[in-house]
Formats: sequence, structure tokens, C-alpha cells
Amino acid sequence: MTTPAVTTPAVTAAATTAPATTAPATTAPATTPAASVEAHGTEARGTELERRIAQDPGGFRVLTGDRPTGPLHLGHYFGSLLNRVRLQNLGVEVVVLIPDYQVITDRDTAERLGEYTDGLLLDYLALGIDPARSTVFCHSAVPALNQLMLPFLSLVSVAELNRNPTVKDEIAHSRQSTVSGLMLTYPVHQAADILSCKGNVVPVGRDQAPHLELTRTIARRFNERYGAVFQEPDIMLSAAPLLLGTDGTKMSKSRANSVPLGATADETARLIRGATTDAERHITYDPDARPNVSSLVLLAALCLDRDPHEVAAEIGDGGAAALKRTVTDAVNSHLAPFRARRAEYAKDLAFVRSVLRAGNERANALAEATLDEVREAMGAFR
Repeated sequence: MTTPAVTTPAVTAAATTAPATTAPATTAPATTPAASVEAHGTEARGTELERRIAQDPGGFRVLTGDRPTGPLHLGHYFGSLLNRVRLQNLGVEVVVLIPDYQVITDRDTAERLGEYTDGLLLDYLALGIDPARSTVFCHSAVPALNQLMLPFLSLVSVAELNRNPTVKDEIAHSRQSTVSGLMLTYPVHQAADILSCKGNVVPVGRDQAPHLELTRTIARRFNERYGAVFQEPDIMLSAAPLLLGTDGTKMSKSRANSVPLGATADETARLIRGATTDAERHITYDPDARPNVSSLVLLAALCLDRDPHEVAAEIGDGGAAALKRTVTDAVNSHLAPFRARRAEYAKDLAFVRSVLRAGNERANALAEATLDEVREAMGAFR
């Protein structure tokens, strides 16, 4: 079967006011967003959402984010991070959440929380997230957001939470010996994240789509019970290809199988050298029959902005060693400008943390306004 070329159309990231650094052009993978997977889950509906965004970008507010449980990696980069910059540069208001409270959904303690939060901020700024146009905030800094959990929990059943496939997967990979109530109610917490700031577009991978469907359900039930307060957010499904981790499973911070964006060139080379391949020497791009090899070929192709079949053909009989050298060179070359900008930002953490403080203020204002609307709609809660 012929696989179409992977393209990464260029977009220009805005300059960010910061210590002697400017975010230059950034490339983003093509995306195919879709509105409700349940009701409209078609490519045509996704194209319609993109058309609406292009016509009126100011009418949309994107809510997205990353848990501070470890460094961001190449899967995040091509799967979601570049798309945030693309949307920001189209004129969409982008709100990026660092959900620090949610770290303890699947682990007993929030270890290295400050370090990981700083790391996320450095990555966002180095990528081109512009604090003049986008908001970055921490979960724990917005009390009104968490107050929305109570009325939202009253709108869903225990059975609905128990059968959520994403929660089941997270429980299976949890670091806790027993399942906490926070883990079970994680999708409701996520609904509070999105609806507190009136986010109406949420970019996610397919594995997160059930969470977003519950958010839409909560918004709809609240409106039916108390009056119209919330818009049901559209789900933007990324068509960015799946990158496997170095062990051949899903690339994940918690599985220690990723290539962090902030890794050095030598660290990157070491990690890629350890990646799982297969016994066949001739390199081909065949994701179904050769997933591990194909994931590495795809990674090189994304970094080089080339067709993965062409990349594989050039490597040919060079085997796994040649493949890994190609991938290493492509990744290090592609990320070199990003890593240079990140190092500049790291020299002034006071500025970096001031971006978060300003974002927290903005998010607090949004969430307080939403909570006021909720209280008024519900009546006696004053």
C-alpha cells in the first residue's frame, strides 16, 4: 500500500519579548481536526472547523496543555506543540494549562514539580508560544477552576466514569497501588479545565477523545439543567503520525522511552542508538509490517520535511546503524535552533516565571467570571 508523503507546512512563529532571543520560523505537521467524534467524527467536519477558524480566528479559544511529569519529547513536538504555534499565529487565542494538581492522579507524590514546570515553560517559549498572544497558567493557581468540579461531578454517573476507556488505560499504567477517586474523576477535572476558560476548541490525540466527549456531555447537561452557560467544545483530532518510543511502544514520559526536546546532541544520539529495530537489514517504510523501523524512518522524514519512502530508499541496505545515524543527524539538526533558544531562556528564569505569573492572573480572571455565571445559573449558591 502506498503511503502519502508526510508534509509539514511552514508557519512563522512570532517574536517573544525575552532575553535576546527571537523564535524564528517553525514548521507544523498537517492536522485534520474533527468536531465531536460521537456526533460528527468525520474528516469533512474537521475541514469545516478549519474553515471556520480561518474565517474568524478571534472567535476561537484553544485549551491545551501538558502534565509536568517529565520533559516534553518528540512525540509531543510533532503531535501537538507545533500545532499550538500554528493556531496562535492564525490569530486563535491559545490557553496552555500546566495541570500540576493532576500529577497526583496516577502517582503518590508530585516529585520534581518545580523543575518540570520550568522545563515546560522553557519549551513553550523556545517553540514560539508568545505570552503577548497566548496564556500559560498552572492548575493550582486558579481556585475557581477547581470549584467547578463539584457541580460538574453531579452531572455524571459513576458508571460513565467507570467505562471511560482512557481512564481504564490510565489506571492500567498508574504508579499507584490503588485507584484514587481523583483518577476516576480525572475526565471531570479536565472538563473543568476546558470550561473554566470557555475553551471551544481542544486539540487532542484519539486516545484522549473520550475525555473530550465527556466534557461536551457535561456542558450540554449543565445547560439543560440550569440554563445556557457553556458552549460544547469542538474536538480537534491531530492527523500527525504516531511516533513510537525507543522500545517500540507508545512514546511516553512515564515509560522512559522518549527523546526529550531539551536533550543534548550526544544524549539524543545515545537514545536513538538504543532504539528497537528488527532483523531485516534492508530499510523500508512499512508501518504495518515493520513498525519500529518505520517509526524511525518517519521521525527522520518529519525532521527533514521529506517523504518517508524516499528516506528509507536512500538508506537501503545500510541497515539499522545507517538508519539510526540518519535519524540522529536529522533530529539534532532540526532541533538545534530550538535548543539554542531554550538555552537563552534558561539564563533568565526570572523572566520565564514571570510569564507564568501573568498567565495565572489572566486564567484567574477567566475562571472567576465563569464561576460567577455558574453560580447565577444555579441560583442559591452565593
